Amino acid sequence: MVAKTRIQKMKETQAKLIAAGRKAFAEKGYALASMDELTAEVGLTRGALYHNFGDKRGLLAAVVDQIDTAMASRAKELGQKAGGGWEGLMAEGAAYIRMALEPEVQRIVLLDGPAVLGDPSQWPSQNRCLQATINTLTNLANDGYIKPVDIEALSRLLNGIALNAALWVAASDDAETTLPKAISAFECLASGALNPTTEALSIKN
Repeated sequence: MVAKTRIQKMKETQAKLIAAGRKAFAEKGYALASMDELTAEVGLTRGALYHNFGDKRGLLAAVVDQIDTAMASRAKELGQKAGGGWEGLMAEGAAYIRMALEPEVQRIVLLDGPAVLGDPSQWPSQNRCLQATINTLTNLANDGYIKPVDIEALSRLLNGIALNAALWVAASDDAETTLPKAISAFECLASGALNPTTEALSIKN
């Protein structure tokens, strides 16, 4: 049997810590999650956590990145099923906002994440999502389906609307009631980017 390389072992250790952190943060929240307990649960030490992620905050950042990246991937799949283009972009945004109803997403990504890690727009996962939005809007702009406006600015604002809508839903006392309001407002504001001389909503990219 071939011995595992140092990099393989390190990746396995990181995966175990992220999984343990994800479970602990979801069940107890960041503030109450015990580093000793979560490391012991996967047969590791607090030293392993510090070596791989620096501290508890570093572990949270890794967990948030994993969940937020998966959220974006799920939203993109739904966007593709909607046909891509403008309709796909709206489907992605609505799907992302809808995920705010999921307990794990609520607690880790939308509540503890911003409180501990700061501005979500600066997270690596959000920056990757921004680039995807820029690509989609660039294609739509090239075909004349949106108004002549700076693409990066529009992408940042559209993503910001979806993110803040999700944050609102997560923090709401009645998330189920808040959700349709948030999605409706997102779609209303986003529609202002459409070129009125085109049938953008029926276009598939």
